[in-house]
Parts: sequence; C-alpha cells; structure tokens
Amino acid sequence: MARARPPGIVATLARHPQRTLDILWARLTGRRLRARQRLAALVGIDHQLALPAAILDRFPIEREATDEPDLRVLTAPGHTLVAGACRTFADAFAADPSLHALYGDALIQPTPGGPVFPLLRPAFDADYLMAVDWLGPVLALRRTSFLQIAGADAEISAREAVLRIAERYGVGAIGHLPGIASVQIGADVGDAGVRSAARVPSPVRERDRVRDQVFPARSHLSPQPPPGRERGPVGEVETSSPQKEHSLDRRLAILRRHLDRTGRAETELAREPDGVVVVLHPLPDPLPLVSVIVPTRDRVDLLRPCLESLRTQTGWPNLEILVADNDSGAPETRAYFRILEGEGVRIVDCPGPFDFAGMNNAAAALAQGAVLAFVNNDVEAFAPGWLGRMVREALRPEVGAVGAKLLDGAGRIQHGGIVLGTGGLATHAHRHFPGAAPGYGMRLQATHAVSAVTAACLVVEARKFRAVGGFDAEHFAVDFNDVDLCLRLNAAGHRTLVAPGAVLHHHEGASRKRSQEAESRHAREVAAFQMRWGPLLAQDPHYHPAFDPNLSTHARLRAGWFDRPTGPSAVRRSGPSRSPT
Repeated sequence: MARARPPGIVATLARHPQRTLDILWARLTGRRLRARQRLAALVGIDHQLALPAAILDRFPIEREATDEPDLRVLTAPGHTLVAGACRTFADAFAADPSLHALYGDALIQPTPGGPVFPLLRPAFDADYLMAVDWLGPVLALRRTSFLQIAGADAEISAREAVLRIAERYGVGAIGHLPGIASVQIGADVGDAGVRSAARVPSPVRERDRVRDQVFPARSHLSPQPPPGRERGPVGEVETSSPQKEHSLDRRLAILRRHLDRTGRAETELAREPDGVVVVLHPLPDPLPLVSVIVPTRDRVDLLRPCLESLRTQTGWPNLEILVADNDSGAPETRAYFRILEGEGVRIVDCPGPFDFAGMNNAAAALAQGAVLAFVNNDVEAFAPGWLGRMVREALRPEVGAVGAKLLDGAGRIQHGGIVLGTGGLATHAHRHFPGAAPGYGMRLQATHAVSAVTAACLVVEARKFRAVGGFDAEHFAVDFNDVDLCLRLNAAGHRTLVAPGAVLHHHEGASRKRSQEAESRHAREVAAFQMRWGPLLAQDPHYHPAFDPNLSTHARLRAGWFDRPTGPSAVRRSGPSRSPT
C-alpha cells in the first residue's frame, strides 16, 4: 500500500505543477531514481534508516566468551557482541600487522520488538572524534599495543586509548571494519538529539552510554568558551543533567591531555550547547591577510548582495577582495565596478570563454593574502564568524582545503562536504536536508574530514594552493575543479575538512546557464574526472558503504548490504588520496 504524503509535501507539489509533472513523467517512464532525486530537490529529504526488527535474527549474539588472547575488546555498556565479531577482528589483525585498533558498526533497537537503527561509522577521523563522541560502541586493540600505550594507567578510557594509538603509530594504524559488531536492545534514545535526526541514534547522544566505555577517566576539566570566540548558529541551550555534565567534563579532560601530549597546549576547547566540542586552534599575531576571490560575469543582482555581505558580515579585520571578471558588459556592472575600485576592491580582468578555474587562478596569482577564500558570486554571508572558523582550520599544517555549511534558497542544506561515488560521481553531503538538521552523527554540526568541498566557499593557504598548481583549468574549466583540487591536496599529504560552524547562503546555479556547448564541455570534464580519480569513486572512506549511493547522502540504506559478509579485506582507513594519473 502506498504511503500517504504529509500535507506539507502535497502543498509543495501543488505549488509547483510543472516540476510535479516532471517527477510523475520520470516515474511513469521507468526513471524511478531520477523521480526520487527530483522529488527530494523539490520537497526536501530526511533520514529514513529504520530497519525491521527481524534484522536482528541475522546477527545472533555471542553466547559464550571467546578465547582471543591477542585481543583487548572494549564494549560499551548495554551492547552485546555478535557471534564471530572477535574472530573477525582477530583475522583482520592477523592479515595486517600495521593495524593496532579496529572498530565496527552496531544495531540499536530502542524498544524491544520495535524498529532497529544502524550506527554506521566512517574511517577514523581524529578531528571528528575531538568534536563528537562517535567512537565504538566496540573497539578492539592488539593486546600488546594496548599494554604499550596504557602503561601503568590501568584506568585508561577507550577514547584515550585510540588517541594514544594514533599518537604512537599514526592514524593509519586505526581501521574501520564495516559490519555489525554489536547489538543493543532497549537503548535510551528518546532525547532531542535523536529525534532531530529522524529518530536515528546520534553518536553524540550515544556518549552517555559509550562515553568512556570500560575504563573511567581519572581527572576532569571543564573549559568554558573564551570571550569573543567565533560561533555558528546554535539552538537553544538544553537542560543538562549532572551525569551529562560529568561525562562531558571527562571527555574534555581526555581531549585536553591529548592536545598537551601532542604539543598543542595553546589550543583551546569550547563546548557548544548541543554537546559538540569546538577545537579552537591558535591564530598567529598579527592575523594574516585573507584574499577573498569572487568570480563573476555581470549579474550585479547577485554580486552586489554577495560583496555587501562579505564586507558587513565577515568579522575578519585583515581582508582584501578581488573580483575576477569574465567580460562583463552591462552598463550597470561597469558602473558598479568603478564604485568598487574606489572602495579598494580589485577587479581582475579575465577575458574569453567562461573558465571558472582559470578565473580563480588568475585572481589568486595577484592575491597578496597568505590565505585564499574562494567565494561564488551567488553566496551571501550572514554570521560574522564564518571566516574565522575556516581560517583556524586552514592554517593548520596538515589541513588543505576547508569548506563551509551552505544553505540553499529554501533554507535547506546545499552543502555539507562532498561525498565521492554517490550519484555516480560525487554529490554534496546531506543535500536537501532541513537547514537546522544536525546531520547523521552530528556531521552538520561538527568539524570533520571529507574527501572534498565545494569552491562556492573554500578556504586554503595560498602556499598550499600554489604548491599543487591551483585549479586545473585545462581539464576542469567549470566542473569538478574544486573536487580535483581537494584530492590533489589530499594526495600531497593534507586533509580536507568541512567546518559546519561556518554557515552561508548559496543560491546555487543562479548565475549559470545551460547550453549545448555547456553540456558537451560537462561530458568532457566527467570523462577526465573519471580517468584521473576513478578508483576513489568506488567508495568514499568518509562515507559508509551501507548508505544508498543514489540519493541524498545519509538518507537511505543500500538494499541488501547487511547480507554481505565482512572480512579483513574490507578494512577502511583514513589517509591521503593516491596521486592523480
């Protein structure tokens, strides 16, 4: 029986009859995926990840203690290992001596007999772990490695253990083994964080169950946000129980020790009302000049509000703006340029066919800033802290490109990072989700690693940008140049981050027109992208293979995935992209 559409969706469809007819025609002509994608773009989308209770029958629990003398397995309270989980971990360790820690996924059934929700993890991401308590609920370590990093500290927590593994052996020593390792029945997931994620158990809310897993921390630290620090939009302050405060204090203490051990004593920790921890990396004194580069061709109706927002809603004191102009000829545009030049804005002439990558490269070559901020002319800032949040990350030696959370004209998520392999090539994470959605695992609230970010709002150190040759205008004049740049930065040993604390509006595509020539160029750039980065499109390490790759990310589950066997060859790790061909 077909599900009834909520009244709000029906009203939206009624207001857009032509788009509704296009959706119906696509479905009637057998293009069901195209119909689903168009429907999501029109009415929005949210998580639909519930599994039937019968799924638990495929994952019987371990009835007897397993004898794996080389393992130390830490299991969160309430979680039970599934049969064979320890053996699978042991096989993975045996197959790869460079692995020192492994974690898997889990199923949670909040109400016995009710629907089941998956906890699906990415490849290890230390930035994400600093922000959100997503680790576990099962962590397996080589016993020898555990003894080496724990030493005499018999009360070391699971989180601290994995951070010490990363410190001692590198993040490549920590692997994610996609597959269900544990089950929890009767979990308490009735709080606001879970409800806001469409009743998907959110890892940050899971902290009260997983928090320190087996070993409690011994000291506490509760740093408060420093005066005047940058803040992104957050919701109302929630009522916090003493137990949650105690858990967060212990978590902050673990993170503080990790920062101190790794020579980052000046880095500060601040907590958001939703429980997400913001890591405030120190800024140099004086603050570096940031060159904001905005490409355009006419469209003063877009450019004027963009530039006005950058000048009035950017709380960065040391700023220069360059407009990369592609043959603007409208009298209104030329008059506006004269005003801008009188106000210190630099107009960089970029004649010839539209070449987004080349325009940005030309302006970047003239930019004087140590940091480059590429911003589309259809982007508008509305919260002054956006640039500070991004620059803090971009100045870190190990970080390459940094992206922002972007909202579309309807106030929904337009960009939360880029996921490779979805939609056939790459798509924006959480696209069409509600603008206030926390995202799966708080990914729309927490700074975390991604494979790429959009150049609609991208911040990178000038020296790193130039070291990899900037945007590849020869092969990606208009499309995929941002993804290609990020992947080349990744291959050079940097990490790409999305900082959701930086939020801007993006009226995507408002300044672009479709044509036969544009379609032909797009096809050539698709072929070049597949040729250069094809192997990476098989599975993004930051995105779980159980998610449906053909719709908005994190929205649906891939059919049949939970029937697949898991083995050592499936282990996923974070690390640089391979060098481009």
